[in-house]
Amino acid sequence: MAIYDHDDYYVPNRACHCLRCSSRWLMGPAVLITVGVLFLLQQLHIFNFGSTFPVLLIVIGLVKIAQRSAPDTGHIPPPPYYPPGMQVPPVPPASPSNRPDSEVNRG
Repeated sequence: MAIYDHDDYYVPNRACHCLRCSSRWLMGPAVLITVGVLFLLQQLHIFNFGSTFPVLLIVIGLVKIAQRSAPDTGHIPPPPYYPPGMQVPPVPPASPSNRPDSEVNRG
């Protein structure tokens, strides 16, 4: 039985290239650019950084909203994770009629 039975559950996957998964890299550059602009405004004596830090929180919130609202069409779910020490479920054996070396398929 799966932990989540509904189809709306989203798990990010590094190997997936849907818009939702690929937008995860936006946070770092957005925060870095925002902090740089805020420090530039302080150096130019336009605004004090202490009074502009809420802009950083707004940018983080906007990036999170953009990430959550990005479409996940074509999403590839990640393979299941088995913690160390947990037994991986065995792979069922292939049926004899599907194996190429089976005596049934030789003719």
